Amino acid sequence: MGAVIGSLLAGILFGAGLTLSRMIDPAKVVGFLDVFGAWDPTLAFVMAGALAVAAPGYALVRRRRGPLFAAAFQIPTRRDIEPRLLAGAGLFGLGWGLAGFCPGPALAALATGLAPVGLFVLAMIGGMLLAGVLARG
Repeated sequence: MGAVIGSLLAGILFGAGLTLSRMIDPAKVVGFLDVFGAWDPTLAFVMAGALAVAAPGYALVRRRRGPLFAAAFQIPTRRDIEPRLLAGAGLFGLGWGLAGFCPGPALAALATGLAPVGLFVLAMIGGMLLAGVLARG
């Protein structure tokens, strides 16, 4: 039960941060990505703030023997770069640039009730399901 409450609180905090920073506004995100046009650098400060909080927290957690609500940490061990990783990163970037959403902000933006947000989330879920099918071969 503690893990569920912890996850819920983390999700609420994450969603509030995304909303406060306006990362749920596609125009704000596209303005940040438009480095050769009307560039809006304010999201760089959001990202720097996130790193300033996450980096020391990650360092502290790494010193622990194990997580609070699981048997072991699940840290990726693969370090290779393969075509599937590059394709996924490219699709993510393309979707982010075209729609102004990535998964976290899109889910937080569902609270706005706007139809384009719901359509994006449905397309995102469809893409995730399709990727799972394709990965199984």
